[in-house]
Amino acid sequence: QVQLVESGGGLVQAGGSLRLSCAASGRPLMIYVMGWFRQAPGQEREFVAAISWNGRTTGYTDSVKGRFTISRDNAKNTVYLQMNGLKPEETAVYYCASNRAAWGTITRNENDYEYWGQGTQVTVSS
Repeated sequence: QVQLVESGGGLVQAGGSLRLSCAASGRPLMIYVMGWFRQAPGQEREFVAAISWNGRTTGYTDSVKGRFTISRDNAKNTVYLQMNGLKPEETAVYYCASNRAAWGTITRNENDYEYWGQGTQVTVSS
């Protein structure tokens, strides 16, 4: 059984930083694209960032480029999202997800992701 568990969320002031972690069990993450998504209250879930299986390719939604960094440690079966310069409008539940296809290319479509964590709340105060 595959489990993804996010951690690192919390309350931070605008301009602050948080580092989210996503630890996997039941599946070796090293061969899968991993992504981070977020869902704000009353809004649809949206893509934030993704990283290729080997970490060499990353992709970000435009609004977080230059502030967020996705990374992975395949030896620890863990993916990270470093978030700097957080804004109040980025208050949301953040989810990590594991892509369906092994050795695939990064994708922004949530339908391409098979396994999801339970989410971690990020609240940015103004």
